[in-house]
Amino acid sequence: MEDLTVTAKGYDFKPAQAAMQRYVDNDLLSGISWAVMVGRDLVDVNYVGWADKEAQTPLRTDHIFRVFSNTKLITSCAALLLIEDGKLGLDDAIEKFIPQLGNRKVLRPGATSLDDTEPAKSSITIRQLLSHSSGLSYGFFDPGTAIYKALNERGVHDPRTTLAQMVEVLAGLPLIYQPGTSWEYSLAIDVVARLVEVISGQRFDAFIKARILDPLGMVDTGFVVPEKDQGRLVAYYAGADLMEPMKPGLTRTDNAPFPGAYLHPIARLNGGGGLVSTMPDMVALIRSLLPGGETLLRPETIAQMMTNQLPEGQWIRFALMGPQPGKAHGLAGGLILQPSAFDHPDASGEFYWGGVAGTQWWISPKRNMAGVMMAQRQMSFVHPFSFEFKRLAYDAVKQGAAAVA
Repeated sequence: MEDLTVTAKGYDFKPAQAAMQRYVDNDLLSGISWAVMVGRDLVDVNYVGWADKEAQTPLRTDHIFRVFSNTKLITSCAALLLIEDGKLGLDDAIEKFIPQLGNRKVLRPGATSLDDTEPAKSSITIRQLLSHSSGLSYGFFDPGTAIYKALNERGVHDPRTTLAQMVEVLAGLPLIYQPGTSWEYSLAIDVVARLVEVISGQRFDAFIKARILDPLGMVDTGFVVPEKDQGRLVAYYAGADLMEPMKPGLTRTDNAPFPGAYLHPIARLNGGGGLVSTMPDMVALIRSLLPGGETLLRPETIAQMMTNQLPEGQWIRFALMGPQPGKAHGLAGGLILQPSAFDHPDASGEFYWGGVAGTQWWISPKRNMAGVMMAQRQMSFVHPFSFEFKRLAYDAVKQGAAAVA
C-alpha cells in the first residue's frame, strides 16, 4: 500500500480544509479526502466529514470509494501498455481485432430513426476510442433520441452481460457521428477493455491486476470489495436537486448504480466505470505517471497521453452543460488548454478526469503538481466543491513554492 506520509513541508492547505468543511457542515457533502503532490512529494493529505453520515463514521484514508470514471485511466493505461508491447497501434482500425465493429453505419444529422443512416467514411481507430471521438455514445446524455432508446432497450449497460456481449449490442447500432469528427462521452473505453481481453487472451480484471494493480501495490482496487473489507466501503449519497447543486440535503443511495453493486462478482467488467479504489491506491497510480522515478508507462507514452487528440475546434461537451471551450481530450483524460472562469489561471495544460460521484485526479505539468480527491455524491464530477478545492490547492502550491524561493 502506498505510504501517504507528507514529505514536503511549508504548504498551507488550511483554507482548502476550511472550505471543504463548510461543504460538509452545509449538508452538501458527507465527506471528502484529498492528497496533493509537488513533484512526487506529498505536500498535503487530509480528510473531513464522514464515510457514513448516518452512523457518524469518520472518513479515513483507507476507506474504499466507487471511483466510477476514474476507471477509464486504468483501462486507457492498459491499452497503452499493449501499444508499448507492440501488439496494438493507435491508428489501427478496431475491426482488426473486433471484426463486428467494422463497416459502420452513421446516423445522419438530425436523424430520428435508426434507419436514417449513411456509411461511415472511415473505420474507428484505437486513438478515437481512447479520446471519445469514435462516434459511439453512452445513451445517458441524449435522452429522447433514437440511440438513447436503442442502447437502453437492448441492455447495453446490463451488469449481467459480459464485455463481449456489450460489443454485440454496439455492433448492431449506428454511430452518432462520423469517426474522428466530434466528441461524445461514450462506451468507447468499455470497448477498449474488451480490446484488451481480445489481444491479451485474459479477462480484463486479470490483465489489469497483473500489469497495473499488482506492480503498483494497488491492493484495494478492483471490481468487487471482498467481504472482509466491505465495512470500509463508504456510503453513497444523492444531492437534494440535480439542477441546484448548492441546495443542501443528502439522501442515502447505496443501491446505485444497481442493488448489490461491488459486493459480489458480476459479468460486466466495466472498463469505463466499474472499479472501487482508495486514496493510497489512486496516489500510487497518479505518482506512476509523474517524472522523477519509475513510471508505469514510458515517458514518451505519458507525453502523448497528455496531448490533445481532438479535431481542430472540437471541445468536450456534455448534454446538460453544452460545449466547454478550452477543454479538450488526450488519450486517457481531459486537457485544460484554456482555463475557464472556474479553473485556476495556472491550470493551463492540466491533464485530468474524474468519476460521477466526485472522485477526481489531476496532473499539472506547468505547476509540477498533481492531486487526488475522493468524495461520494452523485453527479458531482463538476460540482462547485471540486472547482473550489482545486483552485485553493493551486494557490497553496504556488504560495508554498514562492516561500521556498
